Amino acid sequence: MTRHFLVEQIRLKRSYLCVGLDTDITKIPHHLLADADPVFAFNKAIIDATKDICVAYKINTAFYEALGVKGWEAMEKTVRYIGDDHFKIADAKRGDIGNTADQYAKAFFETLPFDAITVAPYMGEDSVKPFLQHKGKWAIVLGLTSNKGAADFELLHTGGEFLYEKVLETVSVWGNTDNLMFVIGATQAAEFANIRKLTPHHFYLVPGVGAQGGSLKEISEQALIKDIGILVNVSRGIIYASHGEDFADKAREAAGEYQLEMAGYVR
Repeated sequence: MTRHFLVEQIRLKRSYLCVGLDTDITKIPHHLLADADPVFAFNKAIIDATKDICVAYKINTAFYEALGVKGWEAMEKTVRYIGDDHFKIADAKRGDIGNTADQYAKAFFETLPFDAITVAPYMGEDSVKPFLQHKGKWAIVLGLTSNKGAADFELLHTGGEFLYEKVLETVSVWGNTDNLMFVIGATQAAEFANIRKLTPHHFYLVPGVGAQGGSLKEISEQALIKDIGILVNVSRGIIYASHGEDFADKAREAAGEYQLEMAGYVR
């Protein structure tokens, strides 16, 4: 998916909401467990309920890989069901030497029709570049994450700057604003103004709003740019809004509340 098309969808829907399909089979409504593929049945219902008010879906591959072949099949059915009008993110956090990274890129961009994959930059340029060689596809590189452990390395001072700042400055020139995004956690609101100075035109994938306590208002005020430039991911707060048979309706209600607030920030 091109940046132009993504921005068009954001403006059309007045939404930069990404719904996280981090589907844990132990948390889906019990009545779905009788289905031949309960994970896909759950995802399909969530997608049908939210597709007109979000612009992206993020699939955390760990929840599917943990189920073996059946989980992988559910993931593939899910990403194909989403279709081409939504930005499809594989939250796989890959990062390995060049020839291995190339195979990961083929897996998620050719075998599977994802538009983007999250990437860990620790091993350097040759571990990221293979994800940037596919037309219309994106690498979403970990920048400053929302977890407590971000303080262990990302917020270390190195030569007068935080390590995450060095990462943003270095990685930003490996690709461009049409194929490279950064993960910036919503719980790091105090750093957003600085992050925007370092990467003024890049899109950010922003997890951490909702269950992790990040503020949509704060993030929107500090990170939005002329063509929006952010995708705010919400997972548990939407997909587990109810554990009953009304789970899809409640997911739509929760997603709608986020979209309504976002509409007020879209110019």
